Amino acid sequence: MVVLIQKIFLLLIVFLAVMSCENNPEKPEKKAEKKVEKWLEAGVFNPDSAYKFIEKQVDFGPRVPNTSNHVKCGNWLSIKLASLGFEVTQQIGEVTAFNGAKLPVRNIIGNFNKDSPKKIMLCAHWDTRPFADRDTQNINLPIIGANDGASGVGVLLEIARIIQKDSLKIGLEIILFDVEDYGAPNYNSSFSDLQSMNDTWCLGSQYWGYNLPKDYQKPIFGMLLDMVGAKNAVFPKEEISRMYAGYHLNKVWKLGQYLGYGSFFKNKIAPPLTDDHTYINELTQIPTLDIIHYDLSPFTNRFDFGKFHHTHQDNMDIIDRKTLKAVGQTVLTYLYNN
Repeated sequence: MVVLIQKIFLLLIVFLAVMSCENNPEKPEKKAEKKVEKWLEAGVFNPDSAYKFIEKQVDFGPRVPNTSNHVKCGNWLSIKLASLGFEVTQQIGEVTAFNGAKLPVRNIIGNFNKDSPKKIMLCAHWDTRPFADRDTQNINLPIIGANDGASGVGVLLEIARIIQKDSLKIGLEIILFDVEDYGAPNYNSSFSDLQSMNDTWCLGSQYWGYNLPKDYQKPIFGMLLDMVGAKNAVFPKEEISRMYAGYHLNKVWKLGQYLGYGSFFKNKIAPPLTDDHTYINELTQIPTLDIIHYDLSPFTNRFDFGKFHHTHQDNMDIIDRKTLKAVGQTVLTYLYNN
């Protein structure tokens, strides 16, 4: 009898368990969903227009401080930026070069939606190198600076043109820094680590950082465009950009890759650079990243800015519309997603 009761008890337990499973079927396990970035569309960046803005600067000749070409180009940049709907001011001063020369500094600043509580900064330098210290000929003559100088400015002017037609809701400050490329020369025709000459470079951005107005509204972040026009350019994640503006750096690179420009925006890490963003970050604590052509040289296996850097080969022949499109469309789209 005991055995019979035990069997009946066990059968009852099994029956109840089966009924429980039928009444409460186990839910299928959810698969982890891959998070996909959603980007808002922006205006269409026109590389032909940016190319013409670069060409216009180059037509003035070398834009070296203390020259008539420099004055004429500065006048044109100020007028052009104002014609695109920006409120333009100029920061005028004097800086001392590596050789003791006193140089005029003219930082050209344009503001769009100035009263907006939220502002982003875009910047580039507009001056050119006073000597071709990495060339083998005419090393004491200034370079034309199509890529190193004009390309970043050309992209920013095209972005300004688009924003005027398709207004941005946030504030935008465009700064064209002067006297960036007057650093101490290196006449051995090889790449020299800019860190070794440090503060002789980027005199315009240093002057700006040390002389901000007390009521200056700081941007939430900034992007520097330097040497962004050469064919097959490579933009790595440079260390100072990672250190100070890593969040935006990673987002911009992901966006560039999402837009189809992964051949330009590489995930490779590059050593720190002394560039305008260095002083913006250190002096003002505005997180600023640098989009700059900086890749391993096939000749030296060291990071370099291209064989045309600081030579007379830095002319319109090396400017490529595909590169301009990649940079311009990525930066423009990122603005509209902030």
